[in-house]
Amino acid sequence: MPNSVSAKKSLRQNLRRRARNRSQRSSLRTAVKKVRLAVAAGEAEEARKLLRAATKRLDQAATKKLIHKNKAARTKSRLARLVNAGSAE
Repeated sequence: MPNSVSAKKSLRQNLRRRARNRSQRSSLRTAVKKVRLAVAAGEAEEARKLLRAATKRLDQAATKKLIHKNKAARTKSRLARLVNAGSAE
């Protein structure tokens, strides 16, 4: 346990940040998963709509440094490829 006042404050801040980061990361993963599930189910139009929402979440996460910007770009690219391949079938 922290002993100094500043260490106690730091612990409180870390707990708040951890809770916020976990929540945002969870919603991000859910958005990405929904796109993949829509493509797997063959719902091309729904997948395109969900892709836009997932792209927005990825950009926001990268801006807030929740994930690295290259990871966001890579994930968006892979999802877009998946959706385009799914709609072509």
